[in-house]
Amino acid sequence: MRILLIEDDTVLGAAVRDQIAADGQSVDWVTRLDAAGDAVKTTSFDLILLDLMLPDGRGIGFLKNLRVRGDVTPVIILTALDQVSDRIEGLNAGADDYLVKPFDLAELSARIGSVARRYSGNPNPIVTHGPLEIDLAARSVHRAGQPVQLTAREWALFEAFLARPGQLLSKAQLEEKLYTFDAEVESNTIEVHVSRLRKKLGSAVIETERGMGYRLGKP
Repeated sequence: MRILLIEDDTVLGAAVRDQIAADGQSVDWVTRLDAAGDAVKTTSFDLILLDLMLPDGRGIGFLKNLRVRGDVTPVIILTALDQVSDRIEGLNAGADDYLVKPFDLAELSARIGSVARRYSGNPNPIVTHGPLEIDLAARSVHRAGQPVQLTAREWALFEAFLARPGQLLSKAQLEEKLYTFDAEVESNTIEVHVSRLRKKLGSAVIETERGMGYRLGKP
């Protein structure tokens, strides 16, 4: 997944960024609402983590504007505002979850995974695909009962296919899932990761549409 983190606390922001990266996800971190607005106009995010009190305004207004424009990107609010009325306001504005600071980073990872699964149409963390059994919550894969070790980037790429079974994904779309704004992308990066996934999970796990992109193979 590609995640937008909107948080002005540099210590917390760095911790959340590092946690998301360790989970194998791509994260873009901004500290102001104006920068967040520019980011969502130019990039397709899978999820937004939103602080409510930012230097240039309140996150609630940003969230409401997203929903008014028809943007259905999942949003998890991260805030120190812990009153019931604050939670109600956030959820009524269109948030998918509400996490009060301070929070455990492992819980944040679990909530990100839960929201992502709901939006993919399969809230069950256990997915089977042919001989593969995938635990989306634990980020683990077994092939014919044997564990398969995937790197963080390999997992992120495989998860992108699992979230869109049968859908053709272009090379550019896949690169967006793996890299942040300031990361350099080598021209053959996606091909290399796809090749490694095929070796580990089976040659038919990812199909190639030459000149167009890739899709999850049939079970």
